[in-house]
Amino acid sequence: MTYRMRAAFVTALITAAGLGVSAAPASAKAPAAPCAPESTVHETLPNGTVWDLCWRMDERAGLILENVSVAYATNPEAVQVLQSIRLAQLNVPYDSGDTEYNDLTDYGFGGGDLETLKSEDCKGGSARTGSDGSAEPRRRKVLCVSAERSGLAYRLHSYDFPEGAEEPTETIYSKQGHDLVLRAISKVGWYEYVTEYRLQDDGAISARLGATGDLSPGNYYNADQGWPIGKGARDFSAMHYHSAFWRVDFNLAGKGKEIVEQYDTRTDGQGEMAAKLTTSHQTIAKEGSFTKANQRWWRLASPSSKNADRHRRSYELVTEGGDKYEGHPETQPDVTFTNGHACEMFATGNADPECPRRQTILDFTSNNEDLKDPIMWVRVGFHHVPRDEDQSPMPLHWQGFDLLPRDFTAQNPLTPDGRKDVNGQPR
Repeated sequence: MTYRMRAAFVTALITAAGLGVSAAPASAKAPAAPCAPESTVHETLPNGTVWDLCWRMDERAGLILENVSVAYATNPEAVQVLQSIRLAQLNVPYDSGDTEYNDLTDYGFGGGDLETLKSEDCKGGSARTGSDGSAEPRRRKVLCVSAERSGLAYRLHSYDFPEGAEEPTETIYSKQGHDLVLRAISKVGWYEYVTEYRLQDDGAISARLGATGDLSPGNYYNADQGWPIGKGARDFSAMHYHSAFWRVDFNLAGKGKEIVEQYDTRTDGQGEMAAKLTTSHQTIAKEGSFTKANQRWWRLASPSSKNADRHRRSYELVTEGGDKYEGHPETQPDVTFTNGHACEMFATGNADPECPRRQTILDFTSNNEDLKDPIMWVRVGFHHVPRDEDQSPMPLHWQGFDLLPRDFTAQNPLTPDGRKDVNGQPR
């Protein structure tokens, strides 16, 4: 018996503390994204950063962002970052081995499973109306757009020595950051999932999947595979995995064909006070899957687009400690790089007839093609061991990753006037 039926009474309570967006400074302008006005997000954050993008809903993938570009008050010309970013699967196997779901390809985050937003779901923001992505689309309020405080962006207590001065000049630079937040909610069975993208005013992008709703009332096992959430040693709610995949297609400066590089740091002898560390990198030339190791990270660099310092623009993948589900080979790699093929849209359960025999990301790499214009597939896992506090509704828990700009601009795009001459080793 399946418990992916629509629950009758659960409503996720998701409150996004937001603030209004400010008018764009005259110096920071981004061109409108190439999509219909109702599918365009053009927002200026309080620090002057302008994000432009298109959004749409897909019946299975849910919220998709496309043609994402950014401009800054200090770098007013808009530069494209992403061609698209989307969820590519949510694999949910239960520890009993008797139950497993692929929520995107079996059910979908759009269409009938996409929730119509209520006022509490988009507090401080605006709920956008658009197609829900179903075969016979309905127009509803399905996307929350808000600008939210992100906390301290930087703080510097500076001691400067003007020429001829006997005492230093002290200045404190401090700035609060803000994020442009795009959020959609999907209800699959008893769970309610929050697809969220946070576009930060320093150019970073956070992709997150939140889970709330209710624990499945039909999945209770023993102490080895569940956690007691009823009175005493009874009612062992089932432990299970959430292996979430994202499909990321960069298009840095609209040029594409990014170069994938892997960086590794290792100890290399001893210095006067501590061990020496050496960082080396290699270019990933072929399609393939990769796993994290201590002090390992990846970046995608433009082969031709450079910042004002003549350094190649790039974005770095920053992943947190996601649990690895070892029951399937395709849920074990942390990141997979493939060439872009239109029929390769889902990391598992990819059933497009244009892609015969290409069901998973491992199939996508089986031809060992030269990597020419990479798609990055990111997996982040979470082993959900229920707790008493998950009843009810279940508090939101998150999994995801960050895309961090590396040399995208020559300086911090939020640099204050008093630090604009600091570029390279101070003389």
